[in-house]
Amino acid sequence: MPDRFPIGFFDSGVGGLSVMREVRRLLPKENLLYVADSAYCPYGFRPAREIRNRAYALTEFLLSRQAKIIVVACNTASAAGLDALRQKYDVPFVGMEPAVKVAAACSRSGKVGVLATSVTISGRRFSSLIERFANGVEVLTQPCPGLVELVEAGRYKSDEARELLRQYLDPILLHGADVVILGCTHYPFLRPTIEAIVGPGVQVIDTGEAVARQVVRVLQHHKLQNLSGHPGRASFFTSGDPVKVGEVVSCLWGETVRVEKVDV
Repeated sequence: MPDRFPIGFFDSGVGGLSVMREVRRLLPKENLLYVADSAYCPYGFRPAREIRNRAYALTEFLLSRQAKIIVVACNTASAAGLDALRQKYDVPFVGMEPAVKVAAACSRSGKVGVLATSVTISGRRFSSLIERFANGVEVLTQPCPGLVELVEAGRYKSDEARELLRQYLDPILLHGADVVILGCTHYPFLRPTIEAIVGPGVQVIDTGEAVARQVVRVLQHHKLQNLSGHPGRASFFTSGDPVKVGEVVSCLWGETVRVEKVDV
């Protein structure tokens, strides 16, 4: 039955788990498939065409596992490939985009910071968000090389992560931003450290919960909700080292899980 088919997720690595955990919270009966493209992580420095090709390969894998909807749980892949994916495949997609509209409405200073990859910041989708929703608001963008790699290594609570975050946040704070957008799905795992650095006067916004609500709406629209009374299962795959990735996934997911190797 199509309603029992899984929701598929992909990301350059483990960051998309921050989105999948929100979907699990709202939709505990749904079966979930997650694939971490760890062999090609990080995406942030790769050309857009290469990222799109990876998105195609990961989508093909998820469709081979009967995914009924696919969540592009990666801001960089969404910026580089979401439109192309929707044109190429006849399956509903939900993507990521920085919460510029929400942040602009929340800001009292009229200055909003965005932590993201260079591909996300330079992409057409991000430029469109600024044009549509940031009227009268100054958007301060900050590429953050190195953060994804620390999360992938399970070192998101390390002193190195804290120092990098200070380096990236200080210019934004000095310019008076009172809202900071987490524009990469890896960054919510750094949120406690980010909030400690920026202090209580700065709001930190993550789009994971909003994306999960959109997944609910898409499932309802297409009548694809799993209405069985059984808890859903989560399965995990990676293009990288399944043992190393499994250790980090287990830590971030909150329970010991098995990660399977997949050649994509």
